Amino acid sequence: MARYTARTFARELLLLAVAAIWAVPFFLLILVSLKPSEEMLSSPMSVPRHPDFSNFAQAWDGSSGVSLSQAMVNSLVITVGSVVSLVVIGALCAYVIARRPGRLGSGLYGLFVVGIVVPFQLGIVPAYALLRELDLAGTYIGMILLYTGLLMPLAVFLYTGFVRTLPRDYEEAAYIDGASRLQTFIRIVFPLLRPITATVAVITGVMVWNDFFVQLIFLSGSSLQTVPVAVYSFVGEYVTQWNIIFAAVGASVLPILAFYLIAQRQLIRGFTGGIKA
Repeated sequence: MARYTARTFARELLLLAVAAIWAVPFFLLILVSLKPSEEMLSSPMSVPRHPDFSNFAQAWDGSSGVSLSQAMVNSLVITVGSVVSLVVIGALCAYVIARRPGRLGSGLYGLFVVGIVVPFQLGIVPAYALLRELDLAGTYIGMILLYTGLLMPLAVFLYTGFVRTLPRDYEEAAYIDGASRLQTFIRIVFPLLRPITATVAVITGVMVWNDFFVQLIFLSGSSLQTVPVAVYSFVGEYVTQWNIIFAAVGASVLPILAFYLIAQRQLIRGFTGGIKA
């Protein structure tokens, strides 16, 4: 049995301090989101004396001018569509790269790695011009295609590292039984990719859901609003209702937090598999 030493105690104190630092923003988020407007002006950082849950209702139903409920539906469609595209296409590309020896596989893998390093802002202008030319700017399909292209290098990078750790015995047995490469991938390989699929889904899903810069540019002038753009719309030119904004932020965190809690076990397995690669 391990002894409880002073070093262990100091390590636990350090972890508690780090956890407290991370918990402070969430605590402030809850405090401000429950404050009535009059308390926001007098004592914005204190505990609300009369918690006001109507802030969430105002943010949700659009009584303050912006409907968070519709924005959440839009974000959900774009996020789910992007994640599904990244999982399907990224897994197929990574399987081909990981199982193809030689310079071609290494060159393709290096190309995707470069795609992670190069700032995506360099391609914003031509991408926006292309989507406008195709009449896809400010649409679900346009945003899904855009995020699929932006995050595909990351998805392929994660999938490739995991596929390289998988033994080839099952694949070779499937080839002997007459299965094609596509059948082998669908029936044998893809079920083994569940841990890294959860990792890719959570990471890319959070990135798409929380992204503000791309959505602000590509959705400007359209009726399609996502959660980050809707929250930004609560900021007025002269008056800003911070309690409504914090309530909207708190409500927008719940879907992605629930998804993470569901997939966290597979997420950890995916990270360990990627480290071994």
